Amino acid sequence: MYEREVILNELAQGLRPMSWGVEWFEGLTAEEQLAALRDLSRYCIQARATVEDGPESVRLAGIRPTHTPAVLITRGRLMEQLGKIINLPQDERAKAFRLLVALLAVADQRRRERYCAGGCSHAWHQLGTRSD
Repeated sequence: MYEREVILNELAQGLRPMSWGVEWFEGLTAEEQLAALRDLSRYCIQARATVEDGPESVRLAGIRPTHTPAVLITRGRLMEQLGKIINLPQDERAKAFRLLVALLAVADQRRRERYCAGGCSHAWHQLGTRSD
């Protein structure tokens, strides 16, 4: 796994604090931020995120339901909304980041419970068991 993949998954799994993640994200270049948001969007789709995960994700992200990313995530047509979220202006990116990490957390937790409860070979599900 690449460093960014590890960091994003550790944030979604609560292995790193969100405050650390936001500071890390804000230290990235604009291009790197966009790449991180794209990665998060892909991971959310891979984890089978749904529109119904939106309200819980907004709550976990600690953003107001009236913030642009929060409004978008609850509008339906998740794939389309994710595209809009990752392309929000620079001043919305930290909120988008928090929201997508939270969406991944919600969707991946459900995935773990339904499909990986008996164990799995997903490298990102083994992060908390590393001994390094």
